[in-house]
Amino acid sequence: MGKLAYLFPGQGSQYPGMGRALHDQFPAARAVFEQADAAAGFSVSKLCFEGSEDDLKLTENTQPAILTVSIAAFCVLKERGITPEFVAGHSLGEYSALVTAGGLEFATAVKLVRQRGRYMQEAVPAGEGAMAAILGLAPALVADICKKAADGQVVSPANMNSPEQTVISGNAAAVKRAVEIASQSGAKRTVILPVSAPFHCELMMPAQTRLEQDLRAAAFHDLRVPLFTNVGAEAITSGEEARDALIRQVTLPVRWLDSVREIIERGVNTFVEVGPGHVLSGLLRQIDRSVRCFNVEDPASLEATLEKIAQARAEAPES
Repeated sequence: MGKLAYLFPGQGSQYPGMGRALHDQFPAARAVFEQADAAAGFSVSKLCFEGSEDDLKLTENTQPAILTVSIAAFCVLKERGITPEFVAGHSLGEYSALVTAGGLEFATAVKLVRQRGRYMQEAVPAGEGAMAAILGLAPALVADICKKAADGQVVSPANMNSPEQTVISGNAAAVKRAVEIASQSGAKRTVILPVSAPFHCELMMPAQTRLEQDLRAAAFHDLRVPLFTNVGAEAITSGEEARDALIRQVTLPVRWLDSVREIIERGVNTFVEVGPGHVLSGLLRQIDRSVRCFNVEDPASLEATLEKIAQARAEAPES
């Protein structure tokens, strides 16, 4: 059936109640939530199951919550004998991917992403930064628009998500100028995103400097499965490369489009989005409609995905 890759979602995929059904039905998932609660020093479980949308939107809450639900889903898949040939994660999702590849202990990752969220939140005063999604323009054109709109301020591509979608980030006024130029240049749609900080741009340098100290102090291991990084859009297998990628990722753009294309080049034709939501499945359809993408975020989607993978394996010609 070709090769299989796991994709792990980032911020924006969270929703109230996420992970509860996995926790209630599978002891392996329950153990992950218990570990997260102990590592974080507060109840990540309660945040996921009972937290409001506003609680979950706080960056320092969002990051450990999404990581935990993603790892819970991964552990249940692992119990069922499904293993990927490659992994990748969108922004925060790179931590989930790294845990599943054996590069970082889960408890360490929970502490790191909690700090990462706090540092990002504190890097730019509220209201001074912004992010916007530009739909319907080529990524290279969006990069040119950002250069025109900067006018001495910061605005740059933050997430190159698909041929149709690029997210930009920077000073609020510069982002607004870029949005206006994009609209005049034929963008199908522009959306100012409801985020609390301008991620993946040079305004995040204070956060990167603080997080680097934590990442340097953390234990990283070589990976059991190659991971495609956001910053390089290439496969890595060493713990040192993983640490370096996570440091640089704070201020550099997420090269998601390039990463997914590279993974497909390696013979992957089946992807599973592991964790809350369907954001990455939607982007994958914009990138390449010929590949299959399933998702696992609760018992129903788990069973549906296992059934489809079994069917694909049964239909695959024997080599």
